[in-house]
Amino acid sequence: MSEKPKLESLREQIDALDLQIQDLINARAACAQQVAQVKTEAGERNDFYRPEREAEILRRVRERNAGPLDDTEMSRLFREIMSACLALEKPLRIAYLGPEGTFTQAAALKQFGHSVQTVALPAIDVVFREVEAGDCNYGVVPIENSTEGVVNHTLDMFLRSPLRINGEVSLRIELHLLSRESDLAAVQRVYAHQQALAQSREWLDANLPRAERIAVSSNGEAARRVGQEAGAAAVAGDAAAELYGLTRLADRIEDEPGNTTRFLVVGSQSVGRSGQDKTSLLIAVNNKPGALYRMLEPMARHGLSMTRIESRPSRRGIWDYVFFVDIEGHVEDAPVAEALRELEQHASLFKVLGSYPRAVM
Repeated sequence: MSEKPKLESLREQIDALDLQIQDLINARAACAQQVAQVKTEAGERNDFYRPEREAEILRRVRERNAGPLDDTEMSRLFREIMSACLALEKPLRIAYLGPEGTFTQAAALKQFGHSVQTVALPAIDVVFREVEAGDCNYGVVPIENSTEGVVNHTLDMFLRSPLRINGEVSLRIELHLLSRESDLAAVQRVYAHQQALAQSREWLDANLPRAERIAVSSNGEAARRVGQEAGAAAVAGDAAAELYGLTRLADRIEDEPGNTTRFLVVGSQSVGRSGQDKTSLLIAVNNKPGALYRMLEPMARHGLSMTRIESRPSRRGIWDYVFFVDIEGHVEDAPVAEALRELEQHASLFKVLGSYPRAVM
């Protein structure tokens, strides 16, 4: 068979598969509408999005994927299908630390897909307030970076907010130098979030040692400013470059190639078990010998893996601290439930911030 008939035959197969795929997607969407109807009739009007259910679906997608598309790409496609189907049930409003073009917006879209309405807000506390007030269904905020550590403002919000952690998102961070200029020598000022400046410090020292470094509220805000200024550059990602019409003067200037930021999804609901979960805790103990040991001992005895512990001033007194702790498992898991019951007895402050599906890169 010559090349032309082969191509025509393959294109006919693709057309037939496209028809099947389209029919199946619409059939799935119709089922989603029926789910919404059943939930509404049962009085469930604010519980259409179930993080644990979506995590289970995406895990099965990866487990049965046989290629040639890789697991990440296949998961992304299914995420968008689920996002479109959920929008038929109930369109979601997702608050995030703005402006447009930030990595936080990218994390929100990775978690919820593009069939949601994203709402850019100027500060982390404003994100929390919008979700608390019910103006947005969920919020997405940064919590820690693999090279620069924790975002203290987010931790501090949990000291006074009733919101719970409903999910987490891990996002690989690739930083580029963006500008209206075409020559690196023309850059006199570099704008970025303080963490992005820290994450690209070595590159900036080597390539722009005389340029003034100006910390702003986000990388998106940096790109917005640079879009209006001559002689300026921003450290930001691809989305900001496209949004503000900037040119890449240098690619991947982050000092650590594995640079990753973790984001939290905050909301008012409790999340069920997905089978691969994490639980976050807020704990304070009395300042006396052995207090921290008594806090950690029940977790060790019940075989729980602690993945993070951070301390922050409690704002209740001088040199008084609270601890933010992440452990593997869900509060409904028997070992976790028993360990937390014992831990609460030794704590002067104890709060479960949420159990939620573990992030997948």
